[in-house]
Amino acid sequence: MLTSTQQQPFFNLEDVEQLAKAILPQMAYEYFAAGAETEQTVGDNRSAFRQYRILPRILVDVSQVSTRCCMFGYNMAMPLLVAPMAMHGLAHPVKELGTARAAAAMNIPMCVSTMANMSLQEVAAEAQHPCMLFQLYVIRDRQVVEGWVRQAEAAGYKALVITVDAPRLGRREADERNRFRLPDHLHMANLQVLAEKRAARQPGSAQLLDARDSSNNSGLFELFAKEVDDRLTWDVIPWLRTITTLPIYIKGVLSPADALLALEHGVDGIVVSNHGGRQLDYSPAALDMLPGVVAAVDGRIPVLMDGGIRRGTDVLKALALGASAVLLGRPVIYGLAVNGQQGVQQVLQTIQREFELALALAGCKSVPDIGPHMLLRCSADGLLPVASKAS
Repeated sequence: MLTSTQQQPFFNLEDVEQLAKAILPQMAYEYFAAGAETEQTVGDNRSAFRQYRILPRILVDVSQVSTRCCMFGYNMAMPLLVAPMAMHGLAHPVKELGTARAAAAMNIPMCVSTMANMSLQEVAAEAQHPCMLFQLYVIRDRQVVEGWVRQAEAAGYKALVITVDAPRLGRREADERNRFRLPDHLHMANLQVLAEKRAARQPGSAQLLDARDSSNNSGLFELFAKEVDDRLTWDVIPWLRTITTLPIYIKGVLSPADALLALEHGVDGIVVSNHGGRQLDYSPAALDMLPGVVAAVDGRIPVLMDGGIRRGTDVLKALALGASAVLLGRPVIYGLAVNGQQGVQQVLQTIQREFELALALAGCKSVPDIGPHMLLRCSADGLLPVASKAS
């Protein structure tokens, strides 16, 4: 087995997954890689990108190409964020800190998960990243949720990203098969408050609520069943407005009807996402639903997307279909496993380099040049233009 301390070269994001698979214990790799049930949606997220072709324009001066954009008041290296992912410590001892420092070095925003191995304050204080977002699971105990939100504000997070597609945990058979449990040296720091409150109610019970479980099932199932609020409705948005002035994004939107409801309830942005195929199997690919959501929103708020991004051309396709930016998940974790902070940085450098080259070869000087006129969609009748006419 390879070790993450060895310098492992990789040339694309598919390479880094194979290296991570060779390094990580099976339980850890499959926790990150696997999806729900048959994993149809995991595959669909990737195959959706293969339905599009890029129509280049020629004789354009591309001697100076810029991938930069601005979101959250931050000048980003490219329209890409590090997606929220649980338990980076399963991949590497530097945990979320290594990921955050790499993202900061690359001028890429990072979204920190509620289920991180480090507390949201630790990541902010030690990484000194100027643009971090906090991904929030709204649990039944609203006092705890309010505490997390206050901590995020105090630590300088730029926005809240509310996960809305996980009222219950999707059935991930790989976790069940592997009897997933968090190693004894790791815990989910933001959830310590839940353990403390439980211990106060039940003296002598100081066990951390950290996904450890000795039964046949992953402790994650028990965690979500007990703590995540499956009664959550749109009323959560006005409630959050009473406790924070941070921008509120919701992550997990697929239906254009829900996008319209999000507008009605005053959210500041949407992430089109199916949770990386880890929740409802056979839900549609995020890219397939992106155009409908973009049309419903009609430019009133930013629309981001995640799911299946592996190449710079994937970023270009998502932006051409109307995304303001994309989020990159699993490849970041794989880079962390392969070479810690440096591995994450190399992943981000790789996709930025690919994106810059794709822009140049497509005849784009900058991100605002990207549009639906660049895309053709594969169909039984051949390649059909996405836009009604090219510019």
